[in-house]
Amino acid sequence: MTSATAGPVAVAAAAPALGISPDMYPTEDDLPYEEEILREPFKLKGWWRYLVARATAPFSKRAIIYERALKALPGSYKLWHAYLRERLDHARPHPISHSAYASLNNTFERALATMHKMPRVWVLYLTSLLDQRLLTRARRSFDRALRAMPVTQHDRIWPLYLRLASLPACPVETSLRVFRRYLQYDPSHAEDFIEFLISANRWQEAADRLASVLNDDGFRSVKGKTRHQLWLELCEILTKHADEVAGLKVDAILRGGIRKFTDEVGKLWTSLADYYVRRTLYEKARDVFEEGVASVMTVQEFSVVFEAYTQFEQSMLAAKLEAAEEEGAGSEGEEEVGRKNGLEKLSKKFLAGCWLNDEDDTDLRLARFERLLDRRPELLSSVLLRQNPHNVEEWHRRVKLFEKDPARQVATYVEAVKTVDPMKAAGKPHTLWVAFAKMYEKHNRLDSAEEIFKRATQVNFKAVDHLASIWCEWAEMELRHNNFDKAIELMRQATAEPSVEVKRRAAAEGDEPVQLRVHKSLKLWSFYVDLEESLGTLESTRAVYERILDLRIATPQIILNYAYLLEENRYFEDAFKVYERGVKIFKYPHVKDIWVTYLTKFVRRYQRSKLERARELFNEAVKQAPPQEKKVIYLQYAKLEEDYGLAKRAMNVYDEAVRAVPNSEKMSMYEIYIARAAELFGVPRTRQIYEVSVLSLSSAFLLLVYSFFLLYWLCYVHFLSSYFITWGALLVN
Repeated sequence: MTSATAGPVAVAAAAPALGISPDMYPTEDDLPYEEEILREPFKLKGWWRYLVARATAPFSKRAIIYERALKALPGSYKLWHAYLRERLDHARPHPISHSAYASLNNTFERALATMHKMPRVWVLYLTSLLDQRLLTRARRSFDRALRAMPVTQHDRIWPLYLRLASLPACPVETSLRVFRRYLQYDPSHAEDFIEFLISANRWQEAADRLASVLNDDGFRSVKGKTRHQLWLELCEILTKHADEVAGLKVDAILRGGIRKFTDEVGKLWTSLADYYVRRTLYEKARDVFEEGVASVMTVQEFSVVFEAYTQFEQSMLAAKLEAAEEEGAGSEGEEEVGRKNGLEKLSKKFLAGCWLNDEDDTDLRLARFERLLDRRPELLSSVLLRQNPHNVEEWHRRVKLFEKDPARQVATYVEAVKTVDPMKAAGKPHTLWVAFAKMYEKHNRLDSAEEIFKRATQVNFKAVDHLASIWCEWAEMELRHNNFDKAIELMRQATAEPSVEVKRRAAAEGDEPVQLRVHKSLKLWSFYVDLEESLGTLESTRAVYERILDLRIATPQIILNYAYLLEENRYFEDAFKVYERGVKIFKYPHVKDIWVTYLTKFVRRYQRSKLERARELFNEAVKQAPPQEKKVIYLQYAKLEEDYGLAKRAMNVYDEAVRAVPNSEKMSMYEIYIARAAELFGVPRTRQIYEVSVLSLSSAFLLLVYSFFLLYWLCYVHFLSSYFITWGALLVN
């Protein structure tokens, strides 16, 4: 039997010679467990029951039991793991220089002789070494662990290894090697390595790694970063540490990012300019800023680039002023040195005053800075037009920026009318042509203005109204310069109907331009007819009105205007014919004003001479009118009969009216009917009307009260009894 399985008597006898404390001796309570392990020393069950029973024993006594058990069962993972955990708990309260840690590390090494395939044992050991800050021993142990375990279990070791590499006390070179090895195992964590390189000021390798990541289309950030964010990180490294990064084409990389990404392009432009500034290539940086403000697509990006540009120019100006002050302070010392060098003094004398030899460019830099600030509205306008080159209002605002420079205004208008597509325009594109022509008119260049209008009439606008406005504006310009005949000729030209051949050709092409439809523009004809009324003859004006009616584009107001024109020139029958055409063309509610005016003018003109014709007109008007519009016409009709016809006919009209008007107007219509009947035929004539109205009106009660007081007031007391009978019958019902 081996010493590892010796009984308690033998152990007790050997204890004094070995220097073992009496507390470590097996007690009487231990005898059952000692006897069990003597009988079966190679079974884990007996040893484990022994350890569980002595759970409250001192660690030193439990350690002896663990050592005896592991000597008998060196391959037991359960014993080793429990033993190592207890040793860790025992050593943890002590400082790392205590002997307990040395004993712990030796125990781990003994355990790994048989447990080298167990990842938990390695994790416990490596974590303990990291806590003890034994970096060299930990690094070697990590390497042993990676060699001992299969690759499928390396994911349990590498997080601890990276923790070692991230310790401040770990040499940078060691950390770099660890991260490089880790990327061979898991390339997806390249960002962790890049962050470490940046923290270690290894800019060259950080830039190389970032560039390789961005060139890998299959790369997916484990930190949730977008490719644009990675681009910005690379740009920051390349620009701020340009002298420490070699082998990368910074300009090409940054321009590639600008072409590839659409958001936050301003930062990329400023980064590229900053790169050249740090390399003291100031003119190149200025070119980059100019290119940036001329190419960004949003106001936000423009603000970023322009602000950086102004800061750059301001810093350049401040640096020059500061250098000039320093040169002025040291001028006395330079004069003393100059006396000793006659040749240098002579050369300065000859070159003094020459502008090529003037190194003080402060005024130039100041002028450049002021010009940049003055250009801001123009540059901002360019940004907005790059967003939408068909924005008409923005083109107008851009022209206003050059109010003091007519040449720039002309160039802007030319660019605007060439750029804006009428079919895509936001706004009214014809206003650009009109404003362009008015600018020439303002400078007394009438021929040029007419040429602009002529070109504008050939543009295929989206809406007919746009082309009509061009013709009207052209004619108004001619009127302002007293070219009346030319204005009328322009209107004739604009309203001329295209030939059949032109229409057939357009139909074959399938695209009908507005030029073929403008001759039906109401706006154009309205302007034309106003022009003829003011400058033309009656016959020419009538011809225009007739053409409007033939094209069937007239409005009720045009009908009324035409009729007024004829009436003023005493062509009354012709005016009534115009009214007739109007009431046939239009329906209610548009025809209402025409009917009212027609009937009023006809009655006023002919009175009783053409009474039958007037009655026919009124009957036709009533027939066309909807119920809510009949009342006015009936009242006019009744008035006609009262004034020029028969009172009986007037009563018939009123009787017809109370049946035709809607219920909401019956009460008022009956009041008028009763009042006119009483006036024309006396109160007895109203009795029949009252009886009919009581049966037809929902407001009969009010009418009865009204009639009662009316009869009483007129002293027709003998009628009151019949009214009380009728009233009572209504109340019963």
